[in-house]
Amino acid sequence: MLNTVDLYQFENELWSEGVHYVAGVDEVGRGPLIGPVVTACVILPSNFILEGLTDSKKLSEKKRDQFYEYIMEHAISVSVGMKDEKVIDQVNIYQATKLAMYEAIEKATVKPEHVLIDAMKLEDLKIPSTSIIKGDAKSISIAAASVIAKVTRDRLMYELDHKHPEYGFASHKGYPTKKHIEAIWKYGVLEQHRKTFSPVSEYLNQA
Repeated sequence: MLNTVDLYQFENELWSEGVHYVAGVDEVGRGPLIGPVVTACVILPSNFILEGLTDSKKLSEKKRDQFYEYIMEHAISVSVGMKDEKVIDQVNIYQATKLAMYEAIEKATVKPEHVLIDAMKLEDLKIPSTSIIKGDAKSISIAAASVIAKVTRDRLMYELDHKHPEYGFASHKGYPTKKHIEAIWKYGVLEQHRKTFSPVSEYLNQA
């Protein structure tokens, strides 16, 4: 189990080398059948402390919402990148995720001097970067980015649930659960569904 101090290992090393603006980048939404992939780029001050911050998937929704507000208030910069289902269907989810990451980094209000990225490598990034496997559990900046991305996407799913309650988006957030798949076969495919994802593609082929 990592303690809070371990979460600063990458940041501390960079800060000690005189790198002031270290950005953490993470994504959410590669697995769902509907909606955008969402990325966040977060730059934290060196005195940032938030007890309990870790990979957003391990936090309760209430905790994520609280952390989201705290990060938004105390971060040096928070920016979000998003690529919708049309882009995902056009270039594939992996490439769409990269494009969304580039977008989030470009939109940062303070230019990052080094970028810590969860798992993925951004070959075309003109800023020094480090790809960290399971980065959202090893870097405070990536953990913060995972919370921002997750809360942002979940709120989009709640909006979609409000418009189309029969699909149950509030409960499964667009992931391929039994309830979601049954709703697709019963009510059809929505504009926001990813047409190249199975079983959406199967439904369209049969329809």
